[in-house]
Amino acid sequence: MKQHLFFQYLELEKRYSPHTLKAYQTDLSQFFLFLQKTYEMTDVRQVKHTHVRSWMVDLLDNGVGPRSINRKLSCLKSYFKFLRKRKEIETNPMARVIAPKVGKRLPQVIGEKQMSFLFGNVDFGSGYNGLRNKLILELLYCTGIRCSELVGLQHADLDLDALQLKVKGKGNKERLVPLAPHLVQLLKDYIDLKDRTFPEVASQFLFLSDKGQAITSSQVYKIVRRYLSLVTTADQRSPHVLRHSFATHLSNHGADLNAIKELLGHSSLAATQVYTHNSIEKLRKVYEQAHPKAKSQPIP
Repeated sequence: MKQHLFFQYLELEKRYSPHTLKAYQTDLSQFFLFLQKTYEMTDVRQVKHTHVRSWMVDLLDNGVGPRSINRKLSCLKSYFKFLRKRKEIETNPMARVIAPKVGKRLPQVIGEKQMSFLFGNVDFGSGYNGLRNKLILELLYCTGIRCSELVGLQHADLDLDALQLKVKGKGNKERLVPLAPHLVQLLKDYIDLKDRTFPEVASQFLFLSDKGQAITSSQVYKIVRRYLSLVTTADQRSPHVLRHSFATHLSNHGADLNAIKELLGHSSLAATQVYTHNSIEKLRKVYEQAHPKAKSQPIP
């Protein structure tokens, strides 16, 4: 009921990303399929909190983790809140649903030595694809922008004279990100090569595929995974890992937390504080090695 209106609301008013919209569509479809199979229920007005809890148990029994379940519950919360606001339902069944606890998960990062080796020793090739791929990895690591933000970059967002980049983040919020001089030169080289490679393509987007079309998030993911696999065996080798690495390496070198928050485009400082963990661990090692009282001493 009213699902198309719900997703229009998320897209146009809440400004949810295409990735989140797709995930929510899948979650909602799974929930209603469960209701139909288990309870032969098709009317959303009949949904009770017990039905949602039953779905949670079914998900756990099928090996779905608490973090994924919480995301699915977040979808249901938004959906039933939307219906309640439109007076399509009298009570919100999510009001009595308690989400499963999720253990704190620290962001996975690529080490500074591995990143230095990637950009200093790996051969990306001299053609268009090689230069584009290197620039994609450099931008993700040197600016911390999200994959969706990189895909949406347009030529109008570049101000190479001012060494800065305009990024449109979540909710269409704009922020300015500084560019290192070497990155500006790489951008100039790339744009020149792109114009020569695709002289008849007048795309407003910065990054194009090898066929001259706007590059997609899945293509960027494949590029990043391919090159990170050359320098690390980490489980996660996605564009977001480069964002984590950007923030963690800044924190390790003493960058102000508020500055990191602004660079990442976080709305809350709480989301940025997770990147201080590695810095604290590094300080702990220095403390344990240098302070006489920090070393283990025999108990008298």
